[in-house]
Amino acid sequence: MNKKFRVEKDSLGDVKVPADALYGAQTQRAVHNFPVSGVREHPDFIKAYALIKKAAVEAAHSLKAMDRWRAQAIVKAANEVISGKHQKEFVLDVFQAGAGTSFNMNTNEVIANRALEILKKPKGNYKTLSPNDHVNFGQSTNDSFPTAIRLGGLFQRQKLLPVLDNLAKAFEAKGREFQGVLKSGRTHLQDAVPITLGQEFRAYGAALRRARRRLKDASDELLELPLGGNAVGTGVNTPKGFRERVVRNLARYTRLKLRPSDDPMEMIQSQQPVAATSGALRDLALELSRIASDLRLLSSGPTTGIDEIRLPPVQPGSSIMPGKVNPVMAECLNMIAFQVIGYDTTIAHAVQGGQLDLNVMMPIMAYDLMMAFEILINYLPVFQKKCVDGIKAQPERCLGYLEKNPALATLLNPFIGYLQAGEIAKQSVREDRSVLDIVREKKILTEAQIKAVFSVKNLTGHLERDSKRR
Repeated sequence: MNKKFRVEKDSLGDVKVPADALYGAQTQRAVHNFPVSGVREHPDFIKAYALIKKAAVEAAHSLKAMDRWRAQAIVKAANEVISGKHQKEFVLDVFQAGAGTSFNMNTNEVIANRALEILKKPKGNYKTLSPNDHVNFGQSTNDSFPTAIRLGGLFQRQKLLPVLDNLAKAFEAKGREFQGVLKSGRTHLQDAVPITLGQEFRAYGAALRRARRRLKDASDELLELPLGGNAVGTGVNTPKGFRERVVRNLARYTRLKLRPSDDPMEMIQSQQPVAATSGALRDLALELSRIASDLRLLSSGPTTGIDEIRLPPVQPGSSIMPGKVNPVMAECLNMIAFQVIGYDTTIAHAVQGGQLDLNVMMPIMAYDLMMAFEILINYLPVFQKKCVDGIKAQPERCLGYLEKNPALATLLNPFIGYLQAGEIAKQSVREDRSVLDIVREKKILTEAQIKAVFSVKNLTGHLERDSKRR
């Protein structure tokens, strides 16, 4: 045997494996078979898989189906992976054999060979401790891989939900800061009845809170696990009580309210919970993109655009135009949102691609779901700090637009009716004069009526005041 390699045997024959690698023959074959992107599965997904191995072997030992010394070595090796060690041993491309068999075996082999080292045995000595017979005890790729997707998604959810809380709070804080800034509403990108900048920003916060609730509700479905169903959901080759015990172990490790699936076969065939969670992330991305686009519009200009708000300058905006500053934080958020939507499209096709008693498209689901979470977790706190927290209102600009807004004629409807109010609006546009000037000129209202009708209290509507009373 060359010092650089060791030879392992699988069901297809001999395979040369790097001598110092913890992975084995089946992983090495997959490395050669799938040199696609160079992208690896997410660390939280690897952690989830190692937790499954630990939970399964402890369940097996407690049911007297595995020797104590083997179980202890496997648990110790799995704990190292759970803590973040041996990441370089997970060498497989995210585009790999269907269902994730290659990744499952990568995990089995890494933990098995590390357990052999702990036992002072040579790597590859699978008669002593086997990746298939011991690390993979009571499992199949078909039930362990979808379980790992669910756990990984739940780990990521724990990180994203507080980030969304903070971003919603930031918009609500701006809503309070801008509550006295009167401005024109805009519908169809055209002038509409008045609002305050504060109302606009509070609505952004409310939209994010709704998206957060939907994500929480959708991803709660991930708490139900198919683990223990084995190859097709029948629990073949698992001891009695294994399914309940392995899920209980995982719940204890993670402090999540995990439960065994009522129908493991359904959860191996169908990946609806993954689609639902991805769909909720897509809906969040749609809202984030909409809000980012609004911020770009409201800050456009400053001399040739709307310029009702100013975004914090974070970097020069042009290689040729001195002094130009662009809304780069919002632009980046748009691109991230588009990517999350793209991930969801792939996941939707992958979920639909299941056939008969297994969905084999799970590896790409795992990667795309984890990455959709990851890019939002990483960027939203930066967006909050470098964009939202530093937004400044332009009250005079807002008021200047409002004073010339022909939609103010809407407030005359109760006095002169819709058609006559429309004539006032058209005259305002035609003569480039304010509605208020025309009202005074035509003596449509008394000064007392003008004061009441065009007061801030009346301009901003009664719904908010009524809700505060309630």
